[in-house]
Amino acid sequence: MKGTVPWTEALLPSGGHQVPVRVYRPERSLGGWLVWAHGGSWQHGSAAQWHEATSDLARFSGHNVVGVDYRLAPAHAHPAALLDVLAAVRWARREAVRETGAALVAVGGDSAGGTLAASAALVLRNAGQSPAGQFLAYPPTDPGCRAPSYRAEAGAFPSAARMRAAWHVYRGSAPVRPLTGADALYSTPLEAPDLSGAAPAYLAVGDLDPVADDVHAYAGALRRAGVPTTLRSFPGTPHAALLMPAAQGGPGRAHPMRRWLGRMVSVRFEAVADPAPHRTR
Repeated sequence: MKGTVPWTEALLPSGGHQVPVRVYRPERSLGGWLVWAHGGSWQHGSAAQWHEATSDLARFSGHNVVGVDYRLAPAHAHPAALLDVLAAVRWARREAVRETGAALVAVGGDSAGGTLAASAALVLRNAGQSPAGQFLAYPPTDPGCRAPSYRAEAGAFPSAARMRAAWHVYRGSAPVRPLTGADALYSTPLEAPDLSGAAPAYLAVGDLDPVADDVHAYAGALRRAGVPTTLRSFPGTPHAALLMPAAQGGPGRAHPMRRWLGRMVSVRFEAVADPAPHRTR
């Protein structure tokens, strides 16, 4: 039977409002914290709807996970969602230091949430508070949706037209230009003029996903900037795989992308906590 992870709800103060979160703590937590932003085209979704996925990330990693109910467009356009994710990271950092004395915190997300997580990782880098890692499941990065993978299979979800409309609702029609300054709030990581010094990245995407080229291109850009980057492409896998059951194994079995991401969180946190050169995987 599928394991369960104890969880609670909390409200985090942030700039005159409160950010609802779900906090998952494995009974034998290893002490690290992963702040997770759900998908939904920046307009839909909730921590409750992503309950099984975030619970599994905690279960497979052995670390605490915070699912963020960030503010949604169109009622709240960029940078509202990003600010909410950053507020959750700050809270998780305080909790980590209070409990263990070490700020072992990473950021992650899937689909639109992956875009938020990648942007948050760069904002935190600029502030001198780079997270331990960034864990990105099929994040779209280009508001123009120009990559060939968007046209590779007719009827595949999400279509280029649907994604362009979602980007427009989230960030408006402004072209993507480099944003300079330590206080820049990126709507897409492509607005960062320099990716060097970003947190080590772990990216997952399916080979049938229309955003696959965005993910591969971003992984390449991170590598060229000297950022340690791990990319895994899952065969026969469309978009939104984190919410899907396994192809085999019966009800309640999660798609292997969940297990892989959880395992990468564990590997990364272990490396940060004990970076001795003799430790290998």
